[in-house]
Amino acid sequence: MKGPPNSMRPRTVISLEQALSLPYATQRFVQLGWRVIRIEAAGGGDAQPGDPNRYIGGLVADEGRRSYFVAPNVGKQAVALNLKATAGQEALRRMITALDAEIFCCNTIPGRYRALGIDYETLVAARPDLIWAGISAMGPEYPDAPGYDPVIQAMAGYMELTGPQDGPPTLSGIPLVDLKAGDEVYAGVMMALAEKAETGKGGRIDVSMLQAAASWLITTLPLVDMDCGPEEITRWGNAHRKFIPTNVYPTTDGFIYVAIGSNAQWERLCATQPFTALAAGGARDTAEGRYAARAELYREIGAVTSRLSAAACAEILSGARIPHALVNNIPEVHDIAAVRDRISRTVLPDGRQVRLQPMAVDVEGAPENYDFPPRYGEHTEAILAEAGYGGAEIAALRDDGVIGP
Repeated sequence: MKGPPNSMRPRTVISLEQALSLPYATQRFVQLGWRVIRIEAAGGGDAQPGDPNRYIGGLVADEGRRSYFVAPNVGKQAVALNLKATAGQEALRRMITALDAEIFCCNTIPGRYRALGIDYETLVAARPDLIWAGISAMGPEYPDAPGYDPVIQAMAGYMELTGPQDGPPTLSGIPLVDLKAGDEVYAGVMMALAEKAETGKGGRIDVSMLQAAASWLITTLPLVDMDCGPEEITRWGNAHRKFIPTNVYPTTDGFIYVAIGSNAQWERLCATQPFTALAAGGARDTAEGRYAARAELYREIGAVTSRLSAAACAEILSGARIPHALVNNIPEVHDIAAVRDRISRTVLPDGRQVRLQPMAVDVEGAPENYDFPPRYGEHTEAILAEAGYGGAEIAALRDDGVIGP
């Protein structure tokens, strides 16, 4: 089913971006049909210029467009600009005004904002109704802190909460903090646009990766002041800390996740063969009783499921109306109809089609196919010309190392 129609007019976003958190945020704007111009550094003489993520992963197109770079950057345009140079900063301001860019984003450390001419005060002077959004490790109060997803996962306690009970703190399998921060930029820009529609004013959005990550600790951080036991705020492996015996269980040919979220679900499980022995005469019919017996329950349920195939176990649980899911590998996710029917795509320069991730939420009329990510600086000259630069001016900027490549 499609979501609401995309009735918002297309916008132009200029984004000084690299890595993942901000490219992911601006990719969500691309999915709405907006124009996103990504700015990358020029003038450094680097053998691998621009976004370091260009050079990460398998070689699928060329050296500057490896596999890790592709998905967050489809459908964008690329400008290589030296913002350490006064002329580069002037070019950015001219682009904002001449291209009617309502939104500027960056994920540079705040300590560099002013030196690069990308601080809110400088850019809002060029366009008073500008919406300015920045991602940093801990906000502008900590101007020199670098924002790396694994570092923030460690700092925010995510690693302490992830992994087996008898194992080390563990990194999430996906870059949760990067993606959370990107979503906060997306939401913040949308809120700013709604405000702008009423007041005509833009605004500033500062996303702290640490604060955004800590906001997701809603089931653990408040427990510290509620006399919680130490086991309530540490690693539980795949088990749920409160809803027992929710966990991952082995089968003869894989794993299955079983969720028990209420007493009624527990009673249905215990009324279903081959799980009837779990009831223990009613001693486990309350959440407290199951919490006390959790170690035994995990063993007993695992002993039952390990004698069944995943399909047979799923059939039994479906009959009992117990929430469950097979633990799919990533290639198998493509075969889930609810995902497969919403997959977006791009095409490699050699003609091969690449399936991408779906939109987070359906929007009627949103594109399903996207141009392959741009080469480093691919659109520099065209966009500068659009901003009013003549051929001689562009050549001079190139000679002076203000633009690349």
